[in-house]
Amino acid sequence: MSMFLDQVTIDVKAGKGGDGMVAFRREKYVPDGGPAGGDGGHGGDVILVVDEGLRTLMDFRFHRHFKATPGENGMSKGMHGRGAEDTYVKVPPGTTVRDAETGALLGDLVTEGQTLVVARGGRGGRGNTRFASPRNPAPELAENGEPGQERKIELELKVLADVGLVGFPSVGKSTLLSVISSARPKIGAYHFTTLVPNLGMVTTSDGRSFAVADLPGLIEGASQGVGLGTQFLRHIERTRVILHVIDMSGMEGRDPYEDYLAINKELESHNLRLLERPQIIVANKMDMPQSEENLKNFKEKLQGQKTDEFADDIPIFPISAVSKKGLQALLNATADLLETTPEFPLYDEEIEEDVVHYGYQSDEPEFEITREPDATWVLSGDKIEKLFQMTNFAHDETVMRFARQLRGLGVDEALRARGAKDGDIVRIGNFEFEFVE
Repeated sequence: MSMFLDQVTIDVKAGKGGDGMVAFRREKYVPDGGPAGGDGGHGGDVILVVDEGLRTLMDFRFHRHFKATPGENGMSKGMHGRGAEDTYVKVPPGTTVRDAETGALLGDLVTEGQTLVVARGGRGGRGNTRFASPRNPAPELAENGEPGQERKIELELKVLADVGLVGFPSVGKSTLLSVISSARPKIGAYHFTTLVPNLGMVTTSDGRSFAVADLPGLIEGASQGVGLGTQFLRHIERTRVILHVIDMSGMEGRDPYEDYLAINKELESHNLRLLERPQIIVANKMDMPQSEENLKNFKEKLQGQKTDEFADDIPIFPISAVSKKGLQALLNATADLLETTPEFPLYDEEIEEDVVHYGYQSDEPEFEITREPDATWVLSGDKIEKLFQMTNFAHDETVMRFARQLRGLGVDEALRARGAKDGDIVRIGNFEFEFVE
């Protein structure tokens, strides 16, 4: 079983705010005791944080539910509850985060220690000291804590590498990575030996270094789901330079130039912007018979493809990964190209910013009314359900306040317009009450 995981969906739930308290000051020799119930503490957030020690999303294979702790309830003598600590979830660098339901991009985590709040904790409920007024100096009124945010998010890993090796299976990508770095990918004389992306650090003769990713071999139709390539094409999206490895020996009866065109077509089908990245053609297996002749024909066909005679030629480096011939020239040229190639931002305009927008907003319904087969009226909607959850039904004053809030939202009028009569049952969640004219 592969120990590489690059896509996973997890559930996150922030902590509920602590409940406010109804309490009164009752101290000997202290006159005019009044309300003394404290507020609840803030619930904990769920926060993703980048850890450079991680390379895959394997930690989420069996642990996909993350829940933050709730805030402490308010106490007597006006003491507020303690806020809960946030829950941190470690992810590897290169992780993109999306809302599983809407598909909206929440963040792109690439640097060590970078954080992203994916679920916000609820605020603490207010104690009865907050509701004291000249009209009601001793209220038996307090709020429950606000429920924490709960959502399902998708994590997708796109490995962080400066250079990506692409090409058909068995063209020598894994062998090349093994001789230019300390990486030890599995190497075999059969297609799809490489089942997962492999990363290696490369150091040139003049001391420069960069990261190289060896991706599983692409085949024609990979972007439509053929073979393994469609699973791992996402990993090349972060690379700045593409090393296009081609088997110049034609050992398997394939034309090197046709291979070159086919792989570029798959890159274009997956993401049009991939062809914006500069390419270096790596003519591998030059120690084999027919390679020199094939390379000559390849260059002629490549020249014939040019539509602009003033356009720069795509650099071609003949090498032999096995005998290590031509490697230093290839690595130095790659390092030179990296110095002049900027990063390609993936999500500049897509990331949602967590900011407040001031301006007109359309009047969307704050609640919905449906009717069950047993003639029960059912109220639903985020706002009305939050009001219900933050109401402490142990005290009559809070129940009356909830009734006033419903009336203020227009629930009474809407039920009456739908045909509700005195004595009908109305339900919010698991709570039922009678409609009163």
